[in-house]
Amino acid sequence: MIAKEDTAAFARDGVVFLPQAFDRNWIDILRGGIEDNIARPSARSRIWDRDAEGRTCFYDNQAWRDIEGYRDFAFNSPCAGIAGKLMGSERVHFFYDAVFVRTPGAQFRTPWHQDEPYWSVKGFDTCSIWMPLVPVEKKSALEFVLGSHLWKQKFRQTDFAVLTKDGRDRVKFRDGGTVPFPDVENNRGDYDILSWDMEPGDCVAFNGRTVHGGSGNLSEGRDLKIFNTQWLGDDVRVCFREEGMDPDHSAIMTEHGLKPGDGLGSELYPQVWARA
Repeated sequence: MIAKEDTAAFARDGVVFLPQAFDRNWIDILRGGIEDNIARPSARSRIWDRDAEGRTCFYDNQAWRDIEGYRDFAFNSPCAGIAGKLMGSERVHFFYDAVFVRTPGAQFRTPWHQDEPYWSVKGFDTCSIWMPLVPVEKKSALEFVLGSHLWKQKFRQTDFAVLTKDGRDRVKFRDGGTVPFPDVENNRGDYDILSWDMEPGDCVAFNGRTVHGGSGNLSEGRDLKIFNTQWLGDDVRVCFREEGMDPDHSAIMTEHGLKPGDGLGSELYPQVWARA
């Protein structure tokens, strides 16, 4: 159940923590899906940051068409309804899934960024649901700058290829109309930053424009398995960004007849939930 306090926090802060939003059955299904995914990675998968000790971060996205557990979760779990109620949308489309699997003790911290400026769509009504499948310490969880989804500035986002050393992550953000991304990490006292200790079944839901980062720096012996889903609401439209996109859906969107400014009425992004 989504309480009024949850929708108010999502609108005000751009992020809300939802303890035990999913039961053990869904956690088991997704754990099995991740094992299947690692055994059968898609062409979009990455192995990031392999250090001298062999610790890595496995990443894959848009695997729901091939991984039955992911597909079951996207269409049959409470996830779409949670997103729709938090956004206040009349309908919700499934955008894509993403998984992050960090081996024990990995020290791969995601830099501060926003999600929506990288996407092949544009709109305010977006919701990402970040859910761990193993216990997560607060120091290793994703962190959020409260209220940053309401900032009016357009920022030059991080080029993740510099971090991951994978050219497929290359995004070149233009200077025109943008300002440098704020140095949140070295000025943490200037921002309201929040994260949580989390258990399997908990999730964090956040707007695609909310500034966030972290989810690394694991303690010795602690791993991290995250299943993340992106959901799109009423005002979202197709947008092909000249600076590049990650993930870049422009080719397959064009193949399915979608063009900039279109809504998402396509089997690519199925409508999963509608307000009764």
